[in-house]
Amino acid sequence: QGLVGEEVYVLTARELSDDPALLFSGDRSATLNMAKVRVTIPPNHEAGKIERARTLPPDPRTDFTIIDPVVFPNQQGFVAGLRGDLRQRPRSGRDVLVFVHGFNTTLTDAVLRTAQFAHDTGFEGIPVVFSWASRGKTFDYVYDLNSALAARDQLIDASQVLLEASPAGLDLVAHSMGNFLTMEALRQAALLGKLNAHRKIRNVILASPDIDIDVFEAQLKSIPRSRRNVYVFISANDKALGISRFIAGGVSRVGDADPERLADLGVTVVDLSQVKDTSSIHHTKFAEVPEVVQLIGSHLEDDGNFETSSSRPNRPAQVVQGIANVPIAVFGGRTRSAGTP
Repeated sequence: QGLVGEEVYVLTARELSDDPALLFSGDRSATLNMAKVRVTIPPNHEAGKIERARTLPPDPRTDFTIIDPVVFPNQQGFVAGLRGDLRQRPRSGRDVLVFVHGFNTTLTDAVLRTAQFAHDTGFEGIPVVFSWASRGKTFDYVYDLNSALAARDQLIDASQVLLEASPAGLDLVAHSMGNFLTMEALRQAALLGKLNAHRKIRNVILASPDIDIDVFEAQLKSIPRSRRNVYVFISANDKALGISRFIAGGVSRVGDADPERLADLGVTVVDLSQVKDTSSIHHTKFAEVPEVVQLIGSHLEDDGNFETSSSRPNRPAQVVQGIANVPIAVFGGRTRSAGTP
């Protein structure tokens, strides 16, 4: 009681687990499942970190903990719960932040990352994780890739469920392989004429996208340039994407591609190559570098720009406005207002 925390809603393409402590497994579900948990955040929390217990059970005084799990038996219960929580918040806190995780991620990993990211950005709305059926194992890359593809319809269904709860707006953040799923779902929605039909999607942030660059170009062709409110966070020293590029026969991944090539596609590119972090693989800068997390949080709060006022399309900005001494370059920036598709 009295602990700082985040209520995290869960929409998932995973099957229910036989272990109630896990809630959902790494197996694929044919239906969209729904839940809610509370994640407590310890008083000693440092921005950019997830303080996890070395031994179980976790201690809420020093560790992130997941408590009070609720599995909704139907969509109506989920929508009613989310709508009620949104209505209890001030108008500035009635947005939803949807996080789509990446490769090699368990549901527990995804929930903790969602809570940490929402907390550290200062997001005032309600975080929701869309969790597809990753096995959470290093050598199950192909299984995970196919699970991401299998979850496309469920991600579109999830967006419709969220809209029924009447949020003021939706911000979508995807990481790694989750970007492949996200872009496939956006492409599919565009082809069906349903892309942002309710004009609630404010931002699509693609962090370290593990997508073949040629596939990404093909995905974007279905999305009109006027609707590409897409921000791509890249880093040339991302070792995880280097391994993915090797597996893919040397074809560049979007997350380590040439920023000017990406900007020419009509997206805004935020190059974090020169930003230092403590990770050995440099794949999670979007959530683990406090200044970057602050930058994203400021953008989500104000729906501002990631570029300085002097930056021009397809030209790098040296420092992002308001974040001093952080070498972030921005390519292809455009001004948008809240609610613009």
